[in-house]
Amino acid sequence: MMMAGMEEEEEEEEEEAAGGGGGGEGPGCGCKGIRSCLLCEGPAQAAPPPQGEDNFTYCPATGLAKGNEHSEFAGWAFPFPGVFLTEEFVTEEEEAEMVELMDRDEWKPSQSGRKKQDYGPKVNFKKQRLKAGGFTGLPSFSKKIVTQMKACSVLGGFLPVEQCNLDYRPERGSAIDPHFDDWWLWGERLVSLNLLSNTVLSMSCDSEDSIQLFPTFSKENGELSPPGSLTETSACKSSNKQGTDYVLSPRLVPSKEVTVAIHLPRRSLVVLHGDARYRWKHAIYRKHIERRRVCITFRELSAEFSAGGRHEELGKELLEIALSFQGTPV
Repeated sequence: MMMAGMEEEEEEEEEEAAGGGGGGEGPGCGCKGIRSCLLCEGPAQAAPPPQGEDNFTYCPATGLAKGNEHSEFAGWAFPFPGVFLTEEFVTEEEEAEMVELMDRDEWKPSQSGRKKQDYGPKVNFKKQRLKAGGFTGLPSFSKKIVTQMKACSVLGGFLPVEQCNLDYRPERGSAIDPHFDDWWLWGERLVSLNLLSNTVLSMSCDSEDSIQLFPTFSKENGELSPPGSLTETSACKSSNKQGTDYVLSPRLVPSKEVTVAIHLPRRSLVVLHGDARYRWKHAIYRKHIERRRVCITFRELSAEFSAGGRHEELGKELLEIALSFQGTPV
């Protein structure tokens, strides 16, 4: 199965092959195949593409996905592991400086109303071919960000080999459909820095299995959580397990009926790994882009390109280039 990149453009090859209606190149539009944006939809578009409705919301304090108040799942929750979220990862001044530096370079038209800047190797995901190409490294301003990441326990040993900057604007109808990141080339942890505005990362699951929900209720001043729930706090250097031993009747629902909203505050850093990386697709819907949003996504290499892997030497070469922090967009 071909998988797209988290907020990136690996999906383009798949979409071209898929064909179908929808996308058409308008002025400044990079849509192809089945993708579209407000620049190419035109006045005949009666309604935006399907955007889904999130019926659960992820709670960073507990690691739970909790049923939304007005949904059929109100009062129910389930553990949602594999998400690390930390707020105010950069300051307002750092945010403004980074965006100003990015805006000095060209933003290239991309799919679904986005614009992009890529810093990474040349990849053909269909044929699984990889080479340095014109890759000259990650940009200089990212060196400080990568250094700050080391303070987060979930990012121990994280060495980014690729960076993608994406520009979202409501007037273009910017979005990205539900997708997985490729896992032939990219490793387990996907890291994304959300700048300029708040947004929502919508998680959905296509598997045929079921999810076990547990009821939640208040006891005195606290809310009880399902047994064994995994907590990854919003502070770097801290993660722990919380749970309460008690017996309640669970509820089984098909995974396909569940969608989870992860709210991303401005200047927050989110990491997807484990189930959130490999079981749940992620998306950014048009309705959640209310003003300009810039996202910086970092990826690490998979085991195949790491120490002991089949392509270890190529991986070393690419990391040496990436971590020179002398790059320009390719």
